[in-house]
Amino acid sequence: MENIDTDIGLIGLGVMGSSLALNIESNGFSVSVHNRTSPQIHNLVNNRSLNNKLYGFENLDEFVKSIKKPRKIMLMVVAGTVVDDYIQKLVPLLDQGDIIIDGGNSHYPDTSRRTEELEAKGFHFIGAGVSGGEEGALKGPSIMPGGSISAWPEVKGIFQEISAKVGDNEPCCEWIGEGGSGHFVKMVHNGIEYGDMQLICEAYQLMKDVLGMSNDEMHQTFKEWNEGELNSYLIEITADILKFKEEDGSYLVDNILDTAGQKGTGKWTASVALDLGSPLTLIGEAVFSRYLSSIKEERVEASSQLSGPRVSFSGDKAQALKDIHDALYASKMVSYAQGYTLLSDAAKAFNWNLNYGAIAMMWRGGCIIRSAFLTKIKDA
Repeated sequence: MENIDTDIGLIGLGVMGSSLALNIESNGFSVSVHNRTSPQIHNLVNNRSLNNKLYGFENLDEFVKSIKKPRKIMLMVVAGTVVDDYIQKLVPLLDQGDIIIDGGNSHYPDTSRRTEELEAKGFHFIGAGVSGGEEGALKGPSIMPGGSISAWPEVKGIFQEISAKVGDNEPCCEWIGEGGSGHFVKMVHNGIEYGDMQLICEAYQLMKDVLGMSNDEMHQTFKEWNEGELNSYLIEITADILKFKEEDGSYLVDNILDTAGQKGTGKWTASVALDLGSPLTLIGEAVFSRYLSSIKEERVEASSQLSGPRVSFSGDKAQALKDIHDALYASKMVSYAQGYTLLSDAAKAFNWNLNYGAIAMMWRGGCIIRSAFLTKIKDA
């Protein structure tokens, strides 16, 4: 290929990377793409591109040369050594002032280290937390960039264009701060997500085991809650899941194994809270609940040895539901307040200048914890 001068390069065409590349292209930008294996490159460029502005390269050198300067190259690869390996491969091919962006779920100390190392060599580095899963990446995620502040003007136009929009077309993307602050904020977002899911699970258990509600009744309750102050993505999909039926007519929720896995970001959040002496009790308990759920065999054995109390509810069901609603709302306040305390403690410890109000606005759309509640957090 000759005379290609694309707006941005993207490496890593898994689910998130390929969706993000298509999002960037659909917003009018041209994108050079590269992947360790070639079938994903050809499939994306030949079968999924809508505007013919995706250009695939199997050769890394040709990929780099195809991007206009200062080059913006986004890595959407597995966190850890893979990111460092690609940085080592890219550096000899780049010019001073070029920008490497890590859009994966990297641990914030790695991002701080990479920013420092690359700035010392005359390059720029951005660690950008990207939230919203495959759908968010494709249609508009929440993007939380931090690192080399001088690189922000170069990527701002693309990032804010492809991010989710809320309110009066406000982008769910703004500069977070120095070093690894972007990935730190994404990590705290994920920790809050752990807490939100645990709270919803506890509300579900009270409805099911104490009030004796059916899946249909719980679906209707969560649907109504989503129309009020608890309006959020997680409440919305909880309502949807509760009504979903398998082909045999059984409810999906009744067939799901009661054991949860995790990718590690919740554990990172709880761990750094311990390091900084920040009282992140709600999110910490949510992480421990996942660990507890994973020892399924031990729990089953314990339940054969010990029988819990039998609950018989005879009170005002409507009032009880209101109480559960209010408890869930109050607990969300606690969780978000603790998350913000952790952000504040980290800013002091790492000398970051964080824009707390902007962080709440970035979380209103595109990401997993998006909720109407965040506007009140911004006001606070």
